[in-house]
Amino acid sequence: MSEREFAAQGYVIIPDAVTAAACDRLLGIVDASEHTGAGSRRLLREPAVAEMAAQLQQHPSIAALLPAAARAVQCTLFAKTPDTNWSVTPHQDLSVPVQQRVDAPGWSGWSVKEGATFAQPPLALLEQLLAVRLQLDDDAQSTGPLEVLPGSHRGGRLSMEALRAQFGAPRVRCIVPKGGVLVLRPLLVHASGKASGVGQRRVLHFLYGPPLEDGVALPNYVSR
Repeated sequence: MSEREFAAQGYVIIPDAVTAAACDRLLGIVDASEHTGAGSRRLLREPAVAEMAAQLQQHPSIAALLPAAARAVQCTLFAKTPDTNWSVTPHQDLSVPVQQRVDAPGWSGWSVKEGATFAQPPLALLEQLLAVRLQLDDDAQSTGPLEVLPGSHRGGRLSMEALRAQFGAPRVRCIVPKGGVLVLRPLLVHASGKASGVGQRRVLHFLYGPPLEDGVALPNYVSR
């Protein structure tokens, strides 16, 4: 898919972005990390995860989609297992981690999760963000893969009424092989159903963006 097509669709699947052996090493770290339930928002503190963030950023197909001076600001683990089976209704990802609360124009929705501060930034920043979801397990078909609504990111930040209006629109199921990535704009409307099989789906969701916006610093958790 070309950069122009990505701009129109808002997502692309890149198979074989990393090796299966690299995924297995990350799975060992994930299994040893301190997280409960469906995952954790603070995996970027793990050195091997931070190294993977840098490796993915250098992938030619991903680098071409990133803004200048972009850096990884967050890595979230999403884990679906037979014991933690869940679904998510269609939504947009609007919150980003920040160093601290600062009263700046266009910032809202302040919250604290897992000891970190989050906020919803202005639309201009949201449109620069890029999410890269690395599939760590083999079974993506029956473990509740992400479903996306192509082109929906071009509508900007949608109201709840606008989101509800899109609930019935046909969505694309993104089947990503182990070691592959799904690259998407966080504003793209997406959802996830419950797993129908007995396998596991563990995904590392890397968020990349510019380091500064309106005086609010997006953190690199490795340095904290």
